[in-house]
Amino acid sequence: MLRVLVIIIVLVSVFAVSATEKGKKGAYDAASTNYKVLSPLGSGQERVQCLARGSCNQKILTCPKECPERKPKMNKKEKACFIDCSSKCEVTCKWRKANCNGYGSLCYDPRFVGGDGVMFYFHGNKDGNFAIVSDENLQINAHFIGTRPAGRTRDFTWVQAFSVMFDSHNLVIAAKKVSFWDDSVDSLVVRWNGEEVEVPTGGEAEWRINLEEREVVVERTDERNNVRVTVSGIVQMDVQVRPIGKEEDRVHKYQLPEDDVFAHLETQFKFFNLSDLVEGVLGKTYRPGYVSPVKVGVPMPMMGGEDKYQTSS
Repeated sequence: MLRVLVIIIVLVSVFAVSATEKGKKGAYDAASTNYKVLSPLGSGQERVQCLARGSCNQKILTCPKECPERKPKMNKKEKACFIDCSSKCEVTCKWRKANCNGYGSLCYDPRFVGGDGVMFYFHGNKDGNFAIVSDENLQINAHFIGTRPAGRTRDFTWVQAFSVMFDSHNLVIAAKKVSFWDDSVDSLVVRWNGEEVEVPTGGEAEWRINLEEREVVVERTDERNNVRVTVSGIVQMDVQVRPIGKEEDRVHKYQLPEDDVFAHLETQFKFFNLSDLVEGVLGKTYRPGYVSPVKVGVPMPMMGGEDKYQTSS
């Protein structure tokens, strides 16, 4: 009996380590951002004092010269300083933009990179809504826009909006419909529980709300059309709004109308505490032991399931 118990404990430990190493189900560590901001050094390097329990408690971490600020104003050209007061107790330099080739990305027409690292396409259909992630306390649906030129058997599609539902709340991130693209105009819309909210451009350039269960933050990572969305303990999203340019339209033969640039979202997700039974077009790729059914090695590996994952809203 004792031998069986030891084997079970070892197996559970191995599974937990394996899941964390793969970056799929590592528990959310609130200690990561549990710190007090101190005055910066004369060089402009920002500093914090860690307040998390553990080996990093009360330690002062300083951003390196290569990325002296947590929220650089020139975000397109400068990496940001990421501070981690958990057991890692470190600072690193990273871009605050969606990496369309990274794990958990959803970009283009729509192209995914799953939690297993496998790239695939999921076309859906224009004006359709599809479950991207379905879990115990998280539902992320995507609204698709698109067009179908004469003679084609399917739509060209892009993601226009995400509806992120958790606890009893709903956060919507969407791209506005615009006729002509102007880089100086913000085409991003944020709604919280049905009400549109304004994300400031000055100061900390963020909108946040502290709930009983968790904190929700939407912060600008550029002056316009780029945000990082964080729902503590659940999900982080780097989102960019972009149009379909004329050259892109010509090369891919989208045949877009003159009065619509099909502004859409390019997004990279990072999840915390997903269950082993998570579902959704992207969500299922984070299951332990998941094996992708798509044909690897072809130019456009396709993931089916439009009927299975379509939702009413």
